Amino acid sequence: MHSLAWWPTLITLSVATFTDLRSRRIPNWLVFPFFTAGVAVSGWLGGWHGIGQSAMGFGLGLVLFGGMFLMGGMGAGDVKLAAAIGAWIGPMQLFFALIATAIAGGIMALAWMVVGRLRPAMLKGTGDLADEQNKEQVEGANAGLGTPVRVRVNKLPYAPAIALGTLLSFFAR
Repeated sequence: MHSLAWWPTLITLSVATFTDLRSRRIPNWLVFPFFTAGVAVSGWLGGWHGIGQSAMGFGLGLVLFGGMFLMGGMGAGDVKLAAAIGAWIGPMQLFFALIATAIAGGIMALAWMVVGRLRPAMLKGTGDLADEQNKEQVEGANAGLGTPVRVRVNKLPYAPAIALGTLLSFFAR
């Protein structure tokens, strides 16, 4: 499954990174078919064991990133993307991918602070991640469709870190 998962994962991560950088959103139309295909391919190649591995990978992504979402530290799209990746690559590879993602995300946050994209207000009150009152929002466009959306300018787009961590996990074997 490892080599078969490479291309769908690479394509999905590329689109997710583009949309997250552009609109700070990871669309459901991208993540849900990717998840469904991951479970289907796992079942086709590995039978019930493959479906079990897919479910465990999905659950691991959901639990680990879901906790951060509940604390207000990441968006729901990031959670769904991590869980869908888990459905393709399984829990063991996902565990490594999430560690690499955390490292990549930390480096990315430091780099964004250095270039001034993250405002000092982001660091104020970091102990209270659930405080939604201080998040500034601006109008943007939804993937060029002209539909107005709310974009949080002080939120770090995390799909690039997820992409880097996941792609690195393919070379760790």
